[in-house]
Amino acid sequence: MKAAEAAVANMDASAGIEELEIGAARVSVDEKAMINCRADLNQLVPFKYDWAWQKYIDGCANHWMPQEVNMTADVATWKNPEGLTDDERRIVERSLGYFSTADSLVANNLVLGIYRLVTNPECRQYLLRQAFEEAIHTHAYQYCIESLGMDEGAVFNMYREVPSVAKKAAWSISHTHILSDPTFATGTPEADQQLLRNLIGFYAVTEGIFFYCGFTQILSMGRRNKMTGVAEQFQYILRDESMHLNFGIDVINQIKLENPHLWTPEFKEEVTQMILEGTALEIEYARDTMPRGVLGMNAAMMEEYLHFIANRRLTQLGLVEQFPGDKIPSRGCRKSWISKREEFL
Repeated sequence: MKAAEAAVANMDASAGIEELEIGAARVSVDEKAMINCRADLNQLVPFKYDWAWQKYIDGCANHWMPQEVNMTADVATWKNPEGLTDDERRIVERSLGYFSTADSLVANNLVLGIYRLVTNPECRQYLLRQAFEEAIHTHAYQYCIESLGMDEGAVFNMYREVPSVAKKAAWSISHTHILSDPTFATGTPEADQQLLRNLIGFYAVTEGIFFYCGFTQILSMGRRNKMTGVAEQFQYILRDESMHLNFGIDVINQIKLENPHLWTPEFKEEVTQMILEGTALEIEYARDTMPRGVLGMNAAMMEEYLHFIANRRLTQLGLVEQFPGDKIPSRGCRKSWISKREEFL
């Protein structure tokens, strides 16, 4: 005990790599910033971004777990040779194949990169919630795959084997991998732009474009009373992803507001190209998963829809629409895909 008391008496008061400033002044709102903040990140309050804290509260209120969803009807439909058409089976397999690894890629980017570099505690609080939700989503896809008796190895490895799935995964990784480098740090215009580039690729493209075709297809299937358990889980995931997307757009725009020198004409042009590349990849995925008309839609209709989504992402970021005149498909078309409550635009 004497040794312990001596150690405590001689302790260097520090926490991790950041030395505590004993007696330092309390944190003020004005000291807080989205990136490159030097204020104490361990102090949650006072809030500077009330919207971030509210999204954390709302995310907690949306909590759910995959096992709460009954998969009995889905299993019977899947095992019945007449339960689904070949085109419908292709959609289920492709959707589970892409999303089962996509949410893991998203979670890795959050945990290994974004959380460390976003220097605001209320935003970090939401990022922790989002990371947990990504784990739930991956669990949900695994639960669907296991329940249906699919070849788990084939489905989870689809992002390496099926070109339309692999290209989306490769694009996401190429635009986010640098942040997982533990030596990467913000603080210069080039590095700050790299973080902003990652956030746009992560939120505006991966979660803001790449999820649209698959979700629309599965929700449309559920509205036709097919694979209702899978569709119910996708609906819960959709609710989470809607909030992820809105949070990400708010973070990106806040960084732009606090660091206007980053939003150069050249960088805006680069971001526009990123949105267009993501749109082209999702259109390619739509053509692969819908070689023929199915579930009240076809690849041409989905392309029109994705042009509308791309325009929306661009305007949310303060950029110019690239598909003038392209509007969301008619209410009648949308109603055959998903209900108004399920639209996440």
